[in-house]
Amino acid sequence: MSENNIVNPNAEQEVVATAQAEPATATTNAPEVIETAHDDFDWSIDKRNVAQYSHEEMEKYGKVYEDTFVQIEDGELVNGTIVGLTKTDVVINIGFKSDGLISLNEFRDLPGVAVGDEVEVMVVEKEDRQGNLNLSRKSARTFRAWERIVEVHKTGEIVTGSVTSKTKGGLIVDVFGMETFLPGSQIDVKPVTDYDQFVGKTMEFKVVKVNETIKNAVVSHKALIESDIEAQRAQIISQLEKGQVLEGTVKNITDFGAFMDLGGLDGLLYITDISWGRISHPSEVLKLDQKIQVVVLDFDDDKRRISLGLKQLTPHPWDVLPEVIAEGAVVKGKVVNIEDYGAFLEIQPGVEGLVHVSEITWANTPINAKEFFKLNDEYEAKVVTLDKDSRKMSLSIKQLTEDPWNSIEDKFPENSKHKGLVKNITPYGVFVELEAGIGGMIHISDLSWLKRFNHPSEYVKVGDEIDTVILSIDKENRKLQLGHKQLEEDPWNALEDTFAVGTKHEATVTRKDDKGALVQLPYGLEGFVPSRHLTKQDGTSINADETAEFVVIEFDRNEKRIVLSHTRLWEQAAVEEKEAVKKEAKAEAETTKKAVKAIQSKVEKTTLGDLGALADIKAKLKSEEGDK
Repeated sequence: MSENNIVNPNAEQEVVATAQAEPATATTNAPEVIETAHDDFDWSIDKRNVAQYSHEEMEKYGKVYEDTFVQIEDGELVNGTIVGLTKTDVVINIGFKSDGLISLNEFRDLPGVAVGDEVEVMVVEKEDRQGNLNLSRKSARTFRAWERIVEVHKTGEIVTGSVTSKTKGGLIVDVFGMETFLPGSQIDVKPVTDYDQFVGKTMEFKVVKVNETIKNAVVSHKALIESDIEAQRAQIISQLEKGQVLEGTVKNITDFGAFMDLGGLDGLLYITDISWGRISHPSEVLKLDQKIQVVVLDFDDDKRRISLGLKQLTPHPWDVLPEVIAEGAVVKGKVVNIEDYGAFLEIQPGVEGLVHVSEITWANTPINAKEFFKLNDEYEAKVVTLDKDSRKMSLSIKQLTEDPWNSIEDKFPENSKHKGLVKNITPYGVFVELEAGIGGMIHISDLSWLKRFNHPSEYVKVGDEIDTVILSIDKENRKLQLGHKQLEEDPWNALEDTFAVGTKHEATVTRKDDKGALVQLPYGLEGFVPSRHLTKQDGTSINADETAEFVVIEFDRNEKRIVLSHTRLWEQAAVEEKEAVKKEAKAEAETTKKAVKAIQSKVEKTTLGDLGALADIKAKLKSEEGDK
């Protein structure tokens, strides 16, 4: 715009002020000017709608013109008026030199937007590359929303927001027009797995965290619930009394009990306080979300712990025990616990009796209760003792039948033979059951005449049938001594001649250690060879599984023991060979001696030469006698 021209905004006609032109100064070198018909026209003659201003007036009116517009800066929040609407944009007048355009999408929350409405906007740029004023309502709302969010975070005020979408780990919530994050763990006091059910809902929240740097906020709905629960909890605790009966909802079930929701306050119902009877898990009686009445057993104001009971709402079963359950009565019960010393039968919920191992069977054989009983199995038993005050009951299974030991001699006399079932094996013998309640033990030494066993399990297994003979009866101590080898004659009587000391036998080494070796002899006998008697003539030793010839050096019928030697075989042969050599030399000396005597008897008179020959013969004889 020229300094000599001013646009009047109220006039549609343009006013032009023209300064009078000064005549050109002629110079001697100026070219000749050719005059035309218009050169002498005075352009300032026509004065219609033209005003001339001085320089001072021009500055004055220019300032007035500039002051008609507001002064704005980028990032500033200003109020504007909607002066126009298009299909895609909203025209906003903020009192600046030009109007601004804002996308209609930024007004989605104002469905009834119309010309004349006032809105707050942010100046993004006073003049962009195209010279346009760039405004944003969304930025203005976000700025104001962040200010409000920071404020309510400081004050703890509750805000209302709309859940717009689901995201990883939680939900997006619109609060004051700004997106905030609601973690999944902050939705409810109970775990939430389905986030979709909250999308589109309007809920109350508490701002729990803000990040000024990245303009990010975290909200929580759980915090509101917890504060409400805390208020309810304080009210309930203030009214609690031991023995008070409350209604609660089963909130969670664990191995050790159930957590109850008492209306804002949690209590623990231990498994031992659920039922008078034994239960292995609370789920056998309770279900999630089940409403039940419970009694307050104890509570701690400081730790806010409440112990609850369910079984205490009913009388103790021992206090209302039926009269039919008395000493001598036959009852039926379920095995609820097994210990080494016996098993507990539950006669009715909360009433148990002990079947001691000694009351299981009439047999005097050791019984393992954990092998005899199985959990939840049912048995009939006789009540032996009953003490309601101490709430104890002893039971017996064996007393349901007659004691077979009363007539033991009639059915199982001494020397009688019977088949039995191996029930138990110990290092010193085998326990055999002849019939229910009657059994005895076969000592390890009575299993076989010929073999020695380190353990009875080398000969027989549990569950095997075995033939036995009654060796003796101890009625007072309820014991039978059984035998197995006694079913046959003692073979050692006949073997004494066969395996006499000095006899030779072929045998195979079955086992070898530092002390010696066990060898298998004919007729199923076993013998022992000491280590020093295993040496061969070449200096080596006989090894396991090797067969060789042995000589018996000891036979003990009472101890059922045969000791043999391989070494003595070749040592004895060497001695015999030496003895044979000595005997031959002695015979030769005797022959020579007789010859000398014969010569002497024939010679009446000796000569010096004869005497020399005789002296030589005598010397030889003496030498040979010295070798003997």
